Amino acid sequence: MNKTHIPKKQEIKRNWYLVDAKDRILGRLASKVAILLRGKHKAIFTPHLDTGDGVIVINAAKIKVTGRKLKQKVYRRYSGYPGGLREVFLETMLKKKPTTVIMLAVRRMLPKGPLGRDVIKKLKVYADDQHPHKGQKPIPLEI
Repeated sequence: MNKTHIPKKQEIKRNWYLVDAKDRILGRLASKVAILLRGKHKAIFTPHLDTGDGVIVINAAKIKVTGRKLKQKVYRRYSGYPGGLREVFLETMLKKKPTTVIMLAVRRMLPKGPLGRDVIKKLKVYADDQHPHKGQKPIPLEI
């Protein structure tokens, strides 16, 4: 009988990938980044372990969306107090916090709970084309 191989922490080799978000569609980019962070592109993928790689996303301010999402997509947050519902449209969010748009899109594609919180820490998003992660020697990736 064959047994399923469970990778040990020492066996997991982590790479860093550099993704340019310029003129990319938000949802398609986020799903590819979530796959890389989760490790689903590797043969050693295990659902309950963090086998994924690190991802650096640059040019987050130059992301594209289709249809009328700029005017219609709404980000909501609630403070817990009466009247504490805050709504921000995607167009405003891209002007004020372009990195948050990609972070939220990817975070919502990851599992909820401790595993998802660990995985999202390997995502670094920057609004322009400069990043301080030269030491990781990221592999440029065309998505």
